[in-house]
Amino acid sequence: MAKYSKSKNILSHIKVVFDIETVGKSFDSFSKDDQEYLLKYAKTEEEKEEYKLRTALSPLTGSVVAIGYYLPSEKRSLVEMVSDGQENYERENTSFKFLSSEKELLESFWQIILKCPQIVTFNGRGFDVPFLMIRSAVCKVQCSRNLMPYRYDHKIHLDLADQMSFYGALRYPKTLHFYTQAFGIKTPKDEMKGHQVTEFYNEGKHKEIAEYCLKDVIATAELFDYWERYLRFK
Repeated sequence: MAKYSKSKNILSHIKVVFDIETVGKSFDSFSKDDQEYLLKYAKTEEEKEEYKLRTALSPLTGSVVAIGYYLPSEKRSLVEMVSDGQENYERENTSFKFLSSEKELLESFWQIILKCPQIVTFNGRGFDVPFLMIRSAVCKVQCSRNLMPYRYDHKIHLDLADQMSFYGALRYPKTLHFYTQAFGIKTPKDEMKGHQVTEFYNEGKHKEIAEYCLKDVIATAELFDYWERYLRFK
């Protein structure tokens, strides 16, 4: 695969599929009032423990630690991950790059997608993009473009969760795992689940998270291929 700098140049000229991984702050790090607010809808002790693990689902209580990119026309991928001490490496058509901070990760993201004519996500409008934009503001990183344009025009941001559910007409289920199973795509959830990313990150299993992020973005790209072939109207 080409060097990262060259990959960045390639990314700036074509559509790109991307996915993010997030981690949550420790529940114990919040004030008593904040803890009560975060648990106010939990009715049982079991639900309370479950809610404590949800801090990775909000940019107000979590952060971005990995972003995976896939270039359909080039069949290349790139994963950038926040991790001190890890060495960059390449495997087949994938480059793994480890950065020192969330701010550096976000700065790279906005540079990479600055001139991409189209981005492709799964539930990117409902999660990835709002999370990235709020975290960028928190980290004092300028967003380079609006990735939340008019919902019903997918020319800039094609969200497969929207497109393949026909904007919510197909209501259930609406997860990447179920779509990959239905379309015969290898699920990225075989060895790791999204809610485990915080645990793995705190244990220093950063390469495992980077590999998981790659699987997520590859699965999204394969689902996008089905949309392009059979559901996109010319």
